[in-house]
Amino acid sequence: MPKTYLNKSVYDSAIERINYIFDHFSKVYVSFSGGKDSGLLLNLVIEIARQRDRLPVNVLIVDFEAQYRHTVEHVERMISRPEIRAHWVCLPIHLRNAVSQIQPHWLCWDPDRRDAWIRQMPEHSAVISDETYFPFFHRGMEFEEFVPEYGKWISERDRTACLVAIRSDESLNRYRTIKNERKITLGGQQWTTQVTEHVYNAYPIYDWRTEDIWIANGRFGYDYNKIYDLMHLAGLTIHQMRLCQPYGDDQRKGLWLFKILEPETWGRVVQRVEGANFGNRYSKGQSHVMGNFKVILPPGHTYRSYAKFLLGTMPPYLAEHYRKKILIFLKWWRKNGKKHGYSNIPDYTDPKLEAQKKAPSWRRICKVLMKNDYWCKGLSFSQTKREMERQLALIAKYMEESNGEKSGNINN
Repeated sequence: MPKTYLNKSVYDSAIERINYIFDHFSKVYVSFSGGKDSGLLLNLVIEIARQRDRLPVNVLIVDFEAQYRHTVEHVERMISRPEIRAHWVCLPIHLRNAVSQIQPHWLCWDPDRRDAWIRQMPEHSAVISDETYFPFFHRGMEFEEFVPEYGKWISERDRTACLVAIRSDESLNRYRTIKNERKITLGGQQWTTQVTEHVYNAYPIYDWRTEDIWIANGRFGYDYNKIYDLMHLAGLTIHQMRLCQPYGDDQRKGLWLFKILEPETWGRVVQRVEGANFGNRYSKGQSHVMGNFKVILPPGHTYRSYAKFLLGTMPPYLAEHYRKKILIFLKWWRKNGKKHGYSNIPDYTDPKLEAQKKAPSWRRICKVLMKNDYWCKGLSFSQTKREMERQLALIAKYMEESNGEKSGNINN
């Protein structure tokens, strides 16, 4: 599907799309993170809802605990407005920790680790911290699992739209979300996606650029998260400014910013999960350890032998997980490689082809292991619910065995 340019501004197009949503959905809510994109979208929706007598605007905030103070303050300012009715979700949700092999996931707002929380539970009336509030919720629920269940719950079987502030120029995955021609849309509108029987996601600002966000904020005087002002002072360009939980696979690259922008928050960020300080040291500036890097091969090793060495340094449950993934990867290429020009798995091949996932090599495997790419996305895998459950069981078993060995040593 080629791009089609319209003879109108992105602002006018967004207003038309939001009006279209209000025309076709009896229930509408905005997914709000406190970032620049969702903040802009929320301001636009408030404008249209006011004109159409559809106030207050329903808002969903899923709070991952590890937030800048400025983000929390921005969320509080926005949802304290009379035009907004919010669910500020502060529940123990399972999240990725890409800065540690020992603790590859963590539980935000974990009731059993209250003393280690990065910040205190917010006291706003919109906050939901009771684990029994949502009938579908269970402790340790995945974020990707929570969002569609929330949509089904709030819809009550009425046609409902969740407005999401993704922009297609941010990443290939976001572009694919819009472009996907196999998805079910509403009325052929490619910027909508059906996610459950009664719930659709809508992306009214998908064609906006980063520059458009800031132009609109300045022109219309919209409230925004002031952490971006500090990011600007820290030397980041407007295209480098992102807000996400700091321990994720991509977000860890900005972990060091907590130390610079909010030093009072940094200490608790480091203490909250295993490996955070390591992530700070080695992710800044796209380093060779955590970012887009070259794998430096130690003397005397091939990439194949180095991969085996790396597996030998990992906890047993983690090494087993990676070995299974690598075996599937190798089997696929041994079966299908000839038609792509590969009769065997080379030790090293063209890095550009590896980056495009068009070529197999042991170097590519080493890169996955060194980046702590748990889901092996660098080998063309993706996360599944079944694998998540299996991983939790392996971690529990490993920790139980480790504690048993420690107890045995003490007793002996």
